Amino acid sequence: MSTTTIANEEQVAEPGGFRHGDYLTCDKGWKSWAFTLDHKRIGVMYMLGVVFSFFLGGMFALVLRMELFTPNPTIIRSGDTYNQLFTLHGAIMIFLVIIPSIPAVLGNFVLPIMLGAKDVAFPRINLMSFHLYVIGMVMLVAAILSGGLDTGWTFYTPYSTVVSQTSVVMAVMGAFVLGFSSIFTGLNFVVTIHKMRPAGMTFFKMPLFLWSLYATAIIQILATPVLGITLLLIVVERTLGFGIFDPKMGGDPVLFQHFFWFYSHPAVYIMILPAMGVISELITTFSRRRIFGYSFIAYSSVLIAIFGFLVWGHHLFTSGQSPVATAIFSILTFSVSIPSAIKVFNWMATMYKGSISLQTPMLYAMSFLFLFGIGGLTGLFLGMLSVDLHLHDTYFVVAHFHYVMMGSALVGFFGGLHFWWPKIFGRMYDEKWGRIGAIGIFVGFNTCFFPQFIAGVQGMPRRYHQYEEIFRPYMVISTIGAFILGIASLIVFVNLYKSLKKPYDAPPNPWGGATLEWTVTSPPPHHNFDEEPKIYDPYNLEAVVWDPETRSYKHLEGQGLLGDGEQDA
Repeated sequence: MSTTTIANEEQVAEPGGFRHGDYLTCDKGWKSWAFTLDHKRIGVMYMLGVVFSFFLGGMFALVLRMELFTPNPTIIRSGDTYNQLFTLHGAIMIFLVIIPSIPAVLGNFVLPIMLGAKDVAFPRINLMSFHLYVIGMVMLVAAILSGGLDTGWTFYTPYSTVVSQTSVVMAVMGAFVLGFSSIFTGLNFVVTIHKMRPAGMTFFKMPLFLWSLYATAIIQILATPVLGITLLLIVVERTLGFGIFDPKMGGDPVLFQHFFWFYSHPAVYIMILPAMGVISELITTFSRRRIFGYSFIAYSSVLIAIFGFLVWGHHLFTSGQSPVATAIFSILTFSVSIPSAIKVFNWMATMYKGSISLQTPMLYAMSFLFLFGIGGLTGLFLGMLSVDLHLHDTYFVVAHFHYVMMGSALVGFFGGLHFWWPKIFGRMYDEKWGRIGAIGIFVGFNTCFFPQFIAGVQGMPRRYHQYEEIFRPYMVISTIGAFILGIASLIVFVNLYKSLKKPYDAPPNPWGGATLEWTVTSPPPHHNFDEEPKIYDPYNLEAVVWDPETRSYKHLEGQGLLGDGEQDA
Protein backbone atom coordinates (compact mmCIF):
# COMPACT_ATOMS: atom_id res chain seq x y z
CA MET A 1 0.00 0.00 0.00
CA SER A 2 1.39 3.42 -0.92
CA THR A 3 2.41 6.01 1.66
CA THR A 4 -0.29 8.31 0.39
CA THR A 5 -3.00 5.70 0.87
CA ILE A 6 -1.83 5.06 4.44
CA ALA A 7 -1.87 8.77 5.19
CA ASN A 8 -5.38 9.12 3.88
CA GLU A 9 -6.60 6.12 5.86
CA GLU A 10 -5.12 7.55 9.05
CA GLN A 11 -6.83 10.81 8.28
CA VAL A 12 -10.32 9.35 8.78
CA ALA A 13 -9.62 8.21 12.34
CA GLU A 14 -11.67 9.84 15.09
CA PRO A 15 -9.35 10.64 18.04
CA GLY A 16 -11.20 12.16 20.96
CA GLY A 17 -14.48 11.81 19.11
CA PHE A 18 -13.61 14.59 16.62
CA ARG A 19 -13.76 13.61 12.97
CA HIS A 20 -10.51 14.42 11.21
CA GLY A 21 -11.46 12.72 7.95
CA ASP A 22 -11.01 14.32 4.57
CA TYR A 23 -13.88 16.45 3.37
CA LEU A 24 -15.27 13.63 1.19
CA THR A 25 -15.65 11.14 4.04
CA CYS A 26 -16.19 13.32 7.13
CA ASP A 27 -19.99 13.08 6.87
CA LYS A 28 -22.39 10.78 5.06
CA GLY A 29 -25.78 11.25 3.42
CA TRP A 30 -27.18 13.61 0.83
CA LYS A 31 -28.19 16.19 3.44
CA SER A 32 -24.57 16.53 4.51
CA TRP A 33 -23.85 17.64 0.95
CA ALA A 34 -26.99 19.64 0.11
CA PHE A 35 -26.70 21.77 3.27
CA THR A 36 -22.95 21.73 3.79
CA LEU A 37 -21.02 24.86 4.69
CA ASP A 38 -17.73 23.37 3.50
CA HIS A 39 -16.43 25.40 0.55
CA LYS A 40 -14.85 22.26 -0.93
CA ARG A 41 -18.11 20.33 -1.08
CA ILE A 42 -19.89 23.37 -2.50
CA GLY A 43 -17.21 23.56 -5.21
CA VAL A 44 -17.75 19.88 -6.07
CA MET A 45 -21.52 20.35 -6.30
CA TYR A 46 -21.00 23.34 -8.57
CA MET A 47 -18.79 21.08 -10.69
CA LEU A 48 -21.61 18.57 -11.13
CA GLY A 49 -23.99 21.34 -12.20
CA VAL A 50 -21.51 22.85 -14.64
CA VAL A 51 -20.65 19.48 -16.21
CA PHE A 52 -24.34 18.58 -16.58
CA SER A 53 -25.05 21.96 -18.20
CA PHE A 54 -21.98 21.60 -20.44
CA PHE A 55 -23.28 18.35 -21.90
CA LEU A 56 -26.80 19.74 -22.26
CA GLY A 57 -25.57 22.84 -24.10
CA GLY A 58 -23.12 20.73 -26.08
CA MET A 59 -25.88 18.45 -27.33
CA PHE A 60 -27.80 21.48 -28.60
CA ALA A 61 -24.62 22.62 -30.38
CA LEU A 62 -24.13 19.27 -32.11
CA VAL A 63 -27.74 19.27 -33.31
CA LEU A 64 -27.19 22.77 -34.75
CA ARG A 65 -24.02 21.67 -36.52
CA MET A 66 -25.77 18.61 -37.97
CA GLU A 67 -28.48 20.90 -39.34
CA LEU A 68 -25.90 23.22 -40.90
CA PHE A 69 -24.08 20.33 -42.60
CA THR A 70 -26.20 21.08 -45.69
CA PRO A 71 -27.54 24.42 -46.97
CA ASN A 72 -31.18 23.31 -46.83
CA PRO A 73 -33.25 22.01 -43.88
CA THR A 74 -32.36 18.46 -42.85
CA ILE A 75 -33.16 17.37 -39.28
CA ILE A 76 -34.70 20.72 -38.23
CA ARG A 77 -37.63 21.58 -40.49
CA SER A 78 -38.72 24.77 -38.78
CA GLY A 79 -36.77 28.02 -38.54
CA ASP A 80 -38.48 28.70 -35.20
CA THR A 81 -37.16 25.43 -33.80
CA TYR A 82 -33.69 26.33 -35.04
CA ASN A 83 -33.94 29.71 -33.25
CA GLN A 84 -34.88 27.96 -30.01
CA LEU A 85 -31.97 25.53 -30.26
CA PHE A 86 -29.26 28.15 -30.73
CA THR A 87 -30.85 30.33 -28.03
CA LEU A 88 -30.86 27.49 -25.53
CA HIS A 89 -27.31 26.52 -26.49
CA GLY A 90 -26.10 30.07 -25.93
CA ALA A 91 -28.04 30.74 -22.71
CA ILE A 92 -27.00 27.46 -21.10
CA MET A 93 -23.34 27.74 -22.06
CA ILE A 94 -23.05 31.38 -20.96
CA PHE A 95 -25.11 31.50 -17.76
CA LEU A 96 -24.78 27.92 -16.50
CA VAL A 97 -21.33 26.89 -17.73
CA ILE A 98 -18.76 29.52 -18.63
CA ILE A 99 -19.56 32.26 -16.09
CA PRO A 100 -19.66 29.96 -13.02
CA SER A 101 -17.12 27.36 -14.21
CA ILE A 102 -13.81 28.58 -12.78
CA PRO A 103 -14.92 30.98 -9.99
CA ALA A 104 -17.66 28.75 -8.58
CA VAL A 105 -15.92 25.38 -9.06
CA LEU A 106 -12.18 25.90 -8.81
CA GLY A 107 -12.35 29.23 -6.99
CA ASN A 108 -14.62 27.87 -4.29
CA PHE A 109 -12.43 24.84 -3.76
CA VAL A 110 -8.96 26.38 -3.99
CA LEU A 111 -9.21 29.99 -2.79
CA PRO A 112 -9.46 29.41 1.00
CA ILE A 113 -6.74 26.73 0.98
CA MET A 114 -4.44 28.98 -1.07
CA LEU A 115 -4.93 31.63 1.60
CA GLY A 116 -4.33 29.22 4.46
CA ALA A 117 -7.93 29.76 5.70
CA LYS A 118 -10.48 27.32 7.09
CA ASP A 119 -13.26 28.46 4.74
CA VAL A 120 -14.59 31.50 2.91
CA ALA A 121 -15.68 34.55 4.91
CA PHE A 122 -19.41 33.80 4.65
CA PRO A 123 -20.03 30.03 4.39
CA ARG A 124 -23.82 30.35 4.57
CA ILE A 125 -23.92 32.94 1.79
CA ASN A 126 -21.69 30.59 -0.19
CA LEU A 127 -24.23 27.80 0.24
CA MET A 128 -27.03 30.20 -0.68
CA SER A 129 -25.22 31.13 -3.89
CA PHE A 130 -25.12 27.44 -4.87
CA HIS A 131 -28.81 26.98 -4.08
CA LEU A 132 -29.61 30.03 -6.21
CA TYR A 133 -27.55 28.50 -9.02
CA VAL A 134 -29.66 25.33 -8.81
CA ILE A 135 -32.90 27.35 -8.76
CA GLY A 136 -31.79 29.37 -11.79
CA MET A 137 -30.84 26.17 -13.62
CA VAL A 138 -34.25 24.63 -12.87
CA MET A 139 -36.00 27.76 -14.15
CA LEU A 140 -34.03 27.70 -17.41
CA VAL A 141 -34.77 24.00 -17.89
CA ALA A 142 -38.44 24.69 -17.09
CA ALA A 143 -38.43 27.37 -19.79
CA ILE A 144 -37.11 24.76 -22.22
CA LEU A 145 -39.82 22.26 -21.32
CA SER A 146 -42.71 24.71 -21.10
CA GLY A 147 -42.34 26.40 -24.46
CA GLY A 148 -38.71 26.96 -25.30
CA LEU A 149 -36.88 30.25 -25.84
CA ASP A 150 -36.13 31.89 -29.19
CA THR A 151 -34.81 35.37 -28.37
CA GLY A 152 -31.11 34.60 -28.56
CA TRP A 153 -29.07 34.53 -25.34
CA THR A 154 -29.00 38.37 -25.45
CA PHE A 155 -32.83 38.67 -25.02
CA TYR A 156 -32.87 41.56 -27.50
CA THR A 157 -35.90 43.82 -27.41
CA PRO A 158 -38.47 44.49 -28.72
CA TYR A 159 -38.57 40.87 -29.88
CA SER A 160 -38.25 39.51 -26.33
CA THR A 161 -40.83 41.92 -24.91
CA VAL A 162 -43.53 41.94 -27.59
CA VAL A 163 -43.11 39.43 -30.41
CA SER A 164 -41.79 36.17 -28.95
CA GLN A 165 -44.42 33.68 -27.80
CA THR A 166 -41.94 31.46 -25.95
CA SER A 167 -41.19 31.23 -22.20
CA VAL A 168 -39.30 34.52 -22.04
CA VAL A 169 -40.40 35.49 -18.52
CA MET A 170 -39.38 32.16 -17.00
CA ALA A 171 -36.00 32.18 -18.76
CA VAL A 172 -35.32 35.82 -17.87
CA MET A 173 -36.16 35.22 -14.21
CA GLY A 174 -33.85 32.21 -14.26
CA ALA A 175 -31.00 34.41 -15.51
CA PHE A 176 -31.97 37.00 -12.85
CA VAL A 177 -31.62 34.41 -10.08
CA LEU A 178 -28.30 33.23 -11.52
CA GLY A 179 -27.11 36.84 -11.35
CA PHE A 180 -27.68 36.89 -7.58
CA SER A 181 -25.65 33.68 -7.28
CA SER A 182 -22.79 35.37 -9.13
CA ILE A 183 -22.96 38.49 -6.94
CA PHE A 184 -22.87 36.48 -3.70
CA THR A 185 -19.89 34.46 -4.90
CA GLY A 186 -17.99 37.63 -5.83
CA LEU A 187 -18.81 39.29 -2.51
CA ASN A 188 -17.53 36.25 -0.63
CA PHE A 189 -14.26 36.20 -2.54
CA VAL A 190 -13.55 39.91 -2.01
CA VAL A 191 -14.13 39.76 1.74
CA THR A 192 -12.22 36.49 2.10
CA ILE A 193 -9.15 37.86 0.30
CA HIS A 194 -9.22 41.14 2.25
CA LYS A 195 -9.91 39.78 5.72
CA MET A 196 -8.61 36.20 5.88
CA ARG A 197 -5.12 36.47 4.44
CA PRO A 198 -2.55 35.35 7.03
CA ALA A 199 0.17 37.67 8.34
CA GLY A 200 2.96 37.83 5.80
CA MET A 201 0.76 37.20 2.75
CA THR A 202 0.33 40.72 1.41
CA PHE A 203 -1.47 41.37 -1.86
CA PHE A 204 1.79 41.14 -3.79
CA LYS A 205 2.67 37.81 -2.21
CA MET A 206 -0.62 36.14 -3.18
CA PRO A 207 -0.83 33.56 -5.96
CA LEU A 208 -1.89 35.12 -9.25
CA PHE A 209 -4.95 32.89 -9.38
CA LEU A 210 -6.26 34.82 -6.37
CA TRP A 211 -5.55 38.11 -8.14
CA SER A 212 -7.65 36.98 -11.08
CA LEU A 213 -10.50 35.83 -8.82
CA TYR A 214 -10.37 39.15 -6.98
CA ALA A 215 -10.58 41.20 -10.20
CA THR A 216 -13.39 38.92 -11.42
CA ALA A 217 -15.30 39.36 -8.15
CA ILE A 218 -15.17 43.15 -8.49
CA ILE A 219 -16.80 42.86 -11.92
CA GLN A 220 -19.41 40.44 -10.61
CA ILE A 221 -20.40 42.79 -7.80
CA LEU A 222 -20.51 46.00 -9.87
CA ALA A 223 -21.79 44.82 -13.26
CA THR A 224 -24.24 42.02 -12.50
CA PRO A 225 -26.86 44.27 -10.82
CA VAL A 226 -27.17 46.17 -14.12
CA LEU A 227 -28.12 42.94 -15.88
CA GLY A 228 -30.56 42.07 -13.09
CA ILE A 229 -32.37 45.40 -13.41
CA THR A 230 -32.44 45.10 -17.21
CA LEU A 231 -33.97 41.63 -17.06
CA LEU A 232 -36.59 42.83 -14.59
CA LEU A 233 -37.49 45.65 -16.98
CA ILE A 234 -38.09 43.02 -19.70
CA VAL A 235 -40.49 41.20 -17.36
CA VAL A 236 -42.25 44.46 -16.46
CA GLU A 237 -42.67 45.52 -20.09
CA ARG A 238 -43.81 42.06 -21.17
CA THR A 239 -46.30 41.51 -18.35
CA LEU A 240 -47.56 45.04 -17.59
CA GLY A 241 -47.18 46.67 -20.99
CA PHE A 242 -45.04 49.60 -19.84
CA GLY A 243 -43.15 51.34 -22.66
CA ILE A 244 -39.49 50.91 -21.76
CA PHE A 245 -37.83 49.31 -24.78
CA ASP A 246 -40.69 49.00 -27.32
CA PRO A 247 -40.72 52.04 -29.67
CA LYS A 248 -44.47 51.56 -30.28
CA MET A 249 -45.04 52.45 -26.62
CA GLY A 250 -42.45 55.23 -26.48
CA GLY A 251 -39.55 53.00 -25.49
CA ASP A 252 -36.04 52.72 -26.93
CA PRO A 253 -34.60 49.33 -27.98
CA VAL A 254 -31.08 50.80 -28.14
CA LEU A 255 -31.38 51.60 -24.43
CA PHE A 256 -31.68 47.86 -23.82
CA GLN A 257 -28.49 47.28 -25.80
CA HIS A 258 -26.62 49.82 -23.66
CA PHE A 259 -27.86 48.23 -20.44
CA PHE A 260 -27.24 44.69 -21.62
CA TRP A 261 -23.73 45.22 -22.97
CA PHE A 262 -22.69 47.33 -19.99
CA TYR A 263 -22.93 44.02 -18.13
CA SER A 264 -22.22 41.55 -20.88
CA HIS A 265 -18.90 42.93 -22.02
CA PRO A 266 -17.51 42.93 -18.46
CA ALA A 267 -19.03 39.43 -18.29
CA VAL A 268 -16.56 38.44 -20.99
CA TYR A 269 -13.85 39.16 -18.43
CA ILE A 270 -15.80 37.34 -15.71
CA MET A 271 -15.27 34.36 -18.02
CA ILE A 272 -11.70 35.00 -19.17
CA LEU A 273 -9.93 36.51 -16.12
CA PRO A 274 -10.22 33.38 -13.93
CA ALA A 275 -8.86 31.31 -16.84
CA MET A 276 -5.89 33.69 -17.05
CA GLY A 277 -5.23 33.08 -13.36
CA VAL A 278 -5.31 29.33 -13.92
CA ILE A 279 -2.85 29.66 -16.81
CA SER A 280 -0.44 31.63 -14.62
CA GLU A 281 -0.37 28.74 -12.13
CA LEU A 282 -0.01 26.07 -14.82
CA ILE A 283 2.80 27.75 -16.74
CA THR A 284 4.97 28.51 -13.73
CA THR A 285 4.46 25.03 -12.25
CA PHE A 286 5.14 23.04 -15.40
CA SER A 287 8.00 25.29 -16.54
CA ARG A 288 9.67 25.03 -13.09
CA ARG A 289 10.37 28.75 -13.17
CA ARG A 290 9.30 31.73 -11.10
CA ILE A 291 6.56 33.66 -12.90
CA PHE A 292 8.05 36.45 -15.00
CA GLY A 293 6.79 39.96 -14.19
CA TYR A 294 4.54 39.04 -11.25
CA SER A 295 3.46 42.62 -10.51
CA PHE A 296 2.71 43.32 -14.19
CA ILE A 297 0.46 40.26 -14.44
CA ALA A 298 -1.27 41.22 -11.18
CA TYR A 299 -1.87 44.82 -12.23
CA SER A 300 -3.00 43.72 -15.70
CA SER A 301 -5.84 41.72 -14.11
CA VAL A 302 -7.11 44.88 -12.45
CA LEU A 303 -6.66 46.91 -15.64
CA ILE A 304 -8.63 44.36 -17.67
CA ALA A 305 -11.43 44.60 -15.10
CA ILE A 306 -11.43 48.42 -15.35
CA PHE A 307 -11.30 48.49 -19.16
CA GLY A 308 -14.11 45.93 -19.23
CA PHE A 309 -16.54 48.58 -17.98
CA LEU A 310 -15.54 51.10 -20.66
CA VAL A 311 -15.78 49.27 -23.99
CA TRP A 312 -19.40 48.08 -24.21
CA GLY A 313 -20.20 50.58 -26.98
CA HIS A 314 -18.30 48.68 -29.65
CA HIS A 315 -21.28 46.30 -29.75
CA LEU A 316 -23.41 49.22 -30.95
CA PHE A 317 -21.38 50.47 -33.92
CA THR A 318 -24.27 49.69 -36.28
CA SER A 319 -26.94 51.18 -34.01
CA GLY A 320 -26.44 54.77 -35.12
CA GLN A 321 -24.53 56.13 -32.12
CA SER A 322 -22.57 59.36 -32.63
CA PRO A 323 -19.20 59.39 -34.47
CA VAL A 324 -17.50 60.73 -31.34
CA ALA A 325 -18.83 57.89 -29.18
CA THR A 326 -17.84 55.37 -31.84
CA ALA A 327 -14.28 56.74 -31.97
CA ILE A 328 -13.93 56.68 -28.18
CA PHE A 329 -15.23 53.13 -27.85
CA SER A 330 -12.98 52.01 -30.70
CA ILE A 331 -9.88 53.45 -29.00
CA LEU A 332 -10.82 51.90 -25.65
CA THR A 333 -11.38 48.54 -27.34
CA PHE A 334 -7.85 48.64 -28.75
CA SER A 335 -6.54 49.66 -25.32
CA VAL A 336 -7.87 46.56 -23.57
CA SER A 337 -5.48 44.50 -25.67
CA ILE A 338 -2.50 46.01 -23.81
CA PRO A 339 -2.97 44.31 -20.40
CA SER A 340 -3.95 41.10 -22.18
CA ALA A 341 -0.76 41.20 -24.24
CA ILE A 342 1.26 41.83 -21.07
CA LYS A 343 0.00 38.55 -19.68
CA VAL A 344 0.75 36.60 -22.86
CA PHE A 345 4.30 37.95 -23.21
CA ASN A 346 5.03 37.36 -19.53
CA TRP A 347 3.78 33.78 -19.76
CA MET A 348 6.03 33.18 -22.76
CA ALA A 349 8.97 34.76 -20.91
CA THR A 350 8.26 32.43 -17.98
CA MET A 351 8.54 29.41 -20.27
CA TYR A 352 11.77 30.70 -21.86
CA LYS A 353 14.62 28.39 -20.81
CA GLY A 354 12.28 26.63 -18.41
CA SER A 355 12.20 22.90 -17.75
CA ILE A 356 8.86 22.42 -19.48
CA SER A 357 6.85 19.29 -18.71
CA LEU A 358 4.12 18.63 -21.28
CA GLN A 359 1.70 16.94 -18.93
CA THR A 360 -2.04 17.26 -19.47
CA PRO A 361 -2.59 20.58 -17.62
CA MET A 362 0.32 22.16 -19.51
CA LEU A 363 -1.13 21.05 -22.85
CA TYR A 364 -4.26 22.99 -22.00
CA ALA A 365 -2.13 26.00 -21.06
CA MET A 366 -0.34 25.86 -24.42
CA SER A 367 -3.70 25.52 -26.18
CA PHE A 368 -4.94 28.56 -24.29
CA LEU A 369 -2.04 30.70 -25.51
CA PHE A 370 -2.76 29.83 -29.15
CA LEU A 371 -6.55 30.12 -28.96
CA PHE A 372 -6.57 33.26 -26.86
CA GLY A 373 -4.07 34.83 -29.25
CA ILE A 374 -6.41 34.24 -32.19
CA GLY A 375 -9.48 35.32 -30.21
CA GLY A 376 -7.83 38.52 -29.00
CA LEU A 377 -6.35 39.53 -32.34
CA THR A 378 -9.61 38.96 -34.22
CA GLY A 379 -11.31 41.18 -31.65
CA LEU A 380 -9.24 44.09 -32.93
CA PHE A 381 -10.95 43.78 -36.32
CA LEU A 382 -14.34 44.06 -34.64
CA GLY A 383 -13.19 47.09 -32.66
CA MET A 384 -12.57 49.06 -35.88
CA LEU A 385 -15.70 50.74 -37.25
CA SER A 386 -14.90 50.39 -40.94
CA VAL A 387 -14.30 46.64 -40.62
CA ASP A 388 -17.03 45.96 -38.07
CA LEU A 389 -19.71 47.35 -40.37
CA HIS A 390 -18.89 44.52 -42.79
CA LEU A 391 -18.32 41.77 -40.22
CA HIS A 392 -21.18 42.61 -37.85
CA ASP A 393 -23.66 39.72 -37.46
CA THR A 394 -21.56 37.38 -39.60
CA TYR A 395 -19.90 34.09 -38.75
CA PHE A 396 -16.68 36.03 -38.11
CA VAL A 397 -18.30 37.22 -34.87
CA VAL A 398 -19.38 33.65 -34.05
CA ALA A 399 -15.82 32.38 -34.50
CA HIS A 400 -14.27 35.26 -32.52
CA PHE A 401 -16.76 34.79 -29.70
CA HIS A 402 -16.08 31.07 -29.42
CA TYR A 403 -12.29 31.51 -29.55
CA VAL A 404 -12.51 33.86 -26.59
CA MET A 405 -15.25 32.10 -24.64
CA MET A 406 -14.75 28.39 -25.20
CA GLY A 407 -11.29 28.36 -26.71
CA SER A 408 -9.93 30.40 -23.84
CA ALA A 409 -12.29 30.32 -20.86
CA LEU A 410 -13.34 26.65 -21.07
CA VAL A 411 -9.88 25.43 -22.10
CA GLY A 412 -8.57 27.25 -19.03
CA PHE A 413 -11.24 25.49 -16.97
CA PHE A 414 -10.24 22.10 -18.36
CA GLY A 415 -6.60 22.86 -17.59
CA GLY A 416 -7.40 23.88 -14.03
CA LEU A 417 -9.68 20.89 -13.55
CA HIS A 418 -6.89 18.49 -14.54
CA PHE A 419 -4.38 20.44 -12.45
CA TRP A 420 -6.39 20.33 -9.22
CA TRP A 421 -8.25 17.05 -9.85
CA PRO A 422 -5.76 15.01 -7.76
CA LYS A 423 -6.18 17.51 -4.93
CA ILE A 424 -9.98 17.58 -5.17
CA PHE A 425 -10.59 13.82 -5.25
CA GLY A 426 -7.25 12.26 -4.25
CA ARG A 427 -7.02 10.26 -7.50
CA MET A 428 -4.66 10.49 -10.45
CA TYR A 429 -6.28 10.21 -13.87
CA ASP A 430 -4.75 8.31 -16.81
CA GLU A 431 -2.15 10.70 -18.22
CA LYS A 432 -2.18 9.15 -21.70
CA TRP A 433 -5.92 9.61 -22.14
CA GLY A 434 -5.68 13.03 -20.56
CA ARG A 435 -3.25 14.11 -23.27
CA ILE A 436 -5.37 12.53 -26.00
CA GLY A 437 -8.38 14.47 -24.74
CA ALA A 438 -6.44 17.75 -24.59
CA ILE A 439 -5.05 17.36 -28.11
CA GLY A 440 -8.47 16.26 -29.41
CA ILE A 441 -10.13 19.37 -27.98
CA PHE A 442 -7.47 21.59 -29.56
CA VAL A 443 -7.77 19.94 -32.98
CA GLY A 444 -11.57 19.72 -32.90
CA PHE A 445 -12.00 23.30 -31.76
CA ASN A 446 -9.81 24.79 -34.48
CA THR A 447 -11.38 22.56 -37.14
CA CYS A 448 -14.82 23.68 -36.02
CA PHE A 449 -14.38 27.42 -35.66
CA PHE A 450 -11.47 28.59 -37.80
CA PRO A 451 -13.38 28.04 -41.09
CA GLN A 452 -16.09 30.29 -39.71
CA PHE A 453 -13.72 33.25 -39.88
CA ILE A 454 -13.40 32.73 -43.64
CA ALA A 455 -17.15 32.24 -44.08
CA GLY A 456 -17.81 35.40 -42.12
CA VAL A 457 -15.37 37.48 -44.16
CA GLN A 458 -17.19 36.28 -47.27
CA GLY A 459 -20.48 37.49 -45.81
CA MET A 460 -22.21 34.46 -44.30
CA PRO A 461 -24.69 35.79 -41.72
CA ARG A 462 -25.03 34.13 -38.34
CA ARG A 463 -28.21 32.60 -36.91
CA TYR A 464 -29.51 31.59 -40.34
CA HIS A 465 -31.39 28.32 -40.75
CA GLN A 466 -30.43 28.06 -44.44
CA TYR A 467 -27.46 29.45 -46.35
CA GLU A 468 -26.02 29.80 -49.83
CA GLU A 469 -24.19 26.89 -51.49
CA ILE A 470 -20.94 28.90 -51.60
CA PHE A 471 -20.60 28.54 -47.80
CA ARG A 472 -21.17 24.79 -47.71
CA PRO A 473 -17.47 23.68 -47.57
CA TYR A 474 -16.88 25.82 -44.49
CA MET A 475 -19.96 24.48 -42.75
CA VAL A 476 -19.07 20.85 -43.55
CA ILE A 477 -15.57 21.26 -42.09
CA SER A 478 -17.02 23.09 -39.08
CA THR A 479 -19.50 20.28 -38.40
CA ILE A 480 -16.75 17.64 -38.60
CA GLY A 481 -14.71 19.68 -36.13
CA ALA A 482 -17.69 19.94 -33.78
CA PHE A 483 -17.97 16.17 -33.59
CA ILE A 484 -14.22 15.81 -32.99
CA LEU A 485 -14.60 18.34 -30.18
CA GLY A 486 -17.57 16.46 -28.76
CA ILE A 487 -15.76 13.10 -28.83
CA ALA A 488 -12.66 14.62 -27.23
CA SER A 489 -14.78 16.19 -24.46
CA LEU A 490 -16.37 12.81 -23.82
CA ILE A 491 -12.90 11.23 -23.56
CA VAL A 492 -11.89 13.89 -21.02
CA PHE A 493 -14.82 13.31 -18.70
CA VAL A 494 -14.80 9.52 -19.04
CA ASN A 495 -11.11 9.54 -18.10
CA LEU A 496 -11.76 11.72 -15.06
CA TYR A 497 -14.77 9.64 -14.03
CA LYS A 498 -12.81 6.37 -14.29
CA SER A 499 -10.18 7.78 -11.94
CA LEU A 500 -12.85 8.06 -9.22
CA LYS A 501 -13.19 4.28 -9.17
CA LYS A 502 -9.63 3.89 -7.90
CA PRO A 503 -8.58 4.13 -4.24
CA TYR A 504 -6.75 7.24 -3.13
CA ASP A 505 -3.48 7.33 -5.06
CA ALA A 506 -2.69 11.05 -5.42
CA PRO A 507 0.21 12.35 -3.33
CA PRO A 508 -0.12 15.73 -1.61
CA ASN A 509 1.89 17.47 -4.33
CA PRO A 510 2.07 15.51 -7.62
CA TRP A 511 3.02 18.50 -9.84
CA GLY A 512 5.55 20.33 -7.69
CA GLY A 513 3.44 23.43 -7.02
CA ALA A 514 4.54 25.90 -4.35
CA THR A 515 1.13 27.27 -3.30
CA LEU A 516 -0.48 26.29 0.00
CA GLU A 517 -3.07 23.82 -1.33
CA TRP A 518 -0.20 21.45 -2.21
CA THR A 519 0.95 21.28 1.42
CA VAL A 520 -2.16 19.41 2.63
CA THR A 521 -3.24 15.86 1.94
CA SER A 522 -5.12 14.81 -1.18
CA PRO A 523 -8.09 15.16 -0.73
CA PRO A 524 -7.76 17.95 1.84
CA PRO A 525 -8.86 17.61 5.48
CA HIS A 526 -12.34 18.71 6.46
CA HIS A 527 -11.08 21.97 7.98
CA ASN A 528 -8.20 22.39 5.51
CA PHE A 529 -5.47 22.81 8.15
CA ASP A 530 -5.20 21.18 11.58
CA GLU A 531 -2.81 23.91 12.70
CA GLU A 532 -1.64 27.33 11.55
CA PRO A 533 -0.01 26.71 8.15
CA LYS A 534 3.41 27.96 7.20
CA ILE A 535 3.16 30.61 4.49
CA TYR A 536 5.38 29.94 1.48
CA ASP A 537 6.40 32.06 -1.47
CA PRO A 538 3.94 30.78 -4.10
CA TYR A 539 6.51 31.02 -6.92
CA ASN A 540 9.74 29.90 -5.25
CA LEU A 541 9.81 26.55 -7.03
CA GLU A 542 13.47 26.00 -6.17
CA ALA A 543 12.32 25.33 -2.60
CA VAL A 544 10.05 22.48 -3.80
CA VAL A 545 11.87 19.19 -4.46
CA TRP A 546 10.89 15.61 -5.24
CA ASP A 547 10.78 13.22 -2.29
CA PRO A 548 11.15 9.60 -3.53
CA GLU A 549 9.95 8.17 -0.20
CA THR A 550 6.51 9.75 -0.35
CA ARG A 551 6.51 9.94 -4.19
CA SER A 552 5.55 13.58 -3.92
CA TYR A 553 7.08 17.04 -4.03
CA LYS A 554 7.65 18.84 -0.74
CA HIS A 555 9.09 22.12 0.51
CA LEU A 556 12.65 22.04 1.74
CA GLU A 557 12.79 22.61 5.48
CA GLY A 558 12.90 26.34 6.17
CA GLN A 559 13.07 27.26 2.48
CA GLY A 560 10.67 29.54 0.62
CA LEU A 561 8.89 30.84 3.73
CA LEU A 562 7.36 34.31 3.73
CA GLY A 563 8.04 36.69 6.58
CA ASP A 564 5.51 37.50 9.29
CA GLY A 565 4.89 41.01 8.01
CA GLU A 566 1.72 42.96 8.65
CA GLN A 567 -1.21 42.55 6.33
CA ASP A 568 -1.75 45.40 3.94
CA ALA A 569 -5.13 46.87 3.13
